[in-house]
Amino acid sequence: MITDRVKELVSEIEQATVSNKEQLEAFRLKYISKKGAVTELFDNLKNILQEDRRAVGQELNTLKNLAQNRFQDFQAALENAADSNPEMLIDLTLPVTPNLQGSLHPLTIVRRRIIEIFERMGFNVSYGPEIEKDWYNFSALNFADNHPAREMQDTFFISKSEGDVKDDVLLRTHTSNVQVRLMERQKPPIRSIMPGRVFRNEAISARAHCVFHQVEGLYVDKNVSFKDLKDTLYHFAKEMFGKDSKIRLRPSYFPFTEPSAEIDVSCFICKGKGCNVCKHTGWVEIAGSGMVDPNVLENCGIDSEEYTGFAFGMGIERITMLRYGINDLRLFTENDVRFLRQFEGA
Repeated sequence: MITDRVKELVSEIEQATVSNKEQLEAFRLKYISKKGAVTELFDNLKNILQEDRRAVGQELNTLKNLAQNRFQDFQAALENAADSNPEMLIDLTLPVTPNLQGSLHPLTIVRRRIIEIFERMGFNVSYGPEIEKDWYNFSALNFADNHPAREMQDTFFISKSEGDVKDDVLLRTHTSNVQVRLMERQKPPIRSIMPGRVFRNEAISARAHCVFHQVEGLYVDKNVSFKDLKDTLYHFAKEMFGKDSKIRLRPSYFPFTEPSAEIDVSCFICKGKGCNVCKHTGWVEIAGSGMVDPNVLENCGIDSEEYTGFAFGMGIERITMLRYGINDLRLFTENDVRFLRQFEGA
């Protein structure tokens, strides 16, 4: 009889236990689905005598509510358990996601290599602010207020002072500001390199950008000569580009060094035949250098009669282009994964 079957199902439902999603689905199919036991009893209600249908219907509604409530309780319990144990949310039937390993940016790789080379020569690493006063970026480095050399570096100014130009605030155009700060607070001997990001108001092209990276170096001590500078840069070039690379020094001018020289290396991209990177000369400038001007030493509180020094600066982008045969500087900032993936494992 239906009444006996109802009592039997009530007992089963009250004693039922569910510990996972599969058991929960089995409970739903067995009792409350369209083909479940409760629905089957409702379908048989038409076979009950008219006078008994009301009482049996009430029993069936009670059974149906019991089954639905138990299902909801089981469902809530499983969800709470999953929240407290995230591993239960993992579907172990899904395919394994490949463990994709990232790579360092080529500029980071080269910057680390440059630091490694100079550290082996006894240089330490110093850092300084990117937002700087005119004094540290220009004036202390022998740039007079109206010196035409200031126009060599198109500057992003943040604020202009109403009084002394030395109080102007700007984005540094080179990491030489770190050299000044270092000489102000440390007595010679000083031997350090200064890697960092610099800013110049230049048109973006295959060879230039308004934001780029430099590494500058400074060595101040007694009896430092131009030969020390030449040997240092020669050793660096051979370590970075290989023993077969060709190096040349050209006389140049910088307000903060005297005498000054630019360092060129043979173009690795065109092998000296000429391309847009080397301006069809076969040579690429990698560094500016020279002996620290005595005025700069005096501005920083160092006796120029007792101490001498040399300084140099190079662009990391330029060296990276040579090292990896890259012919467009803009690739470094476009974040094209097809380009960046070429340096995995480098």
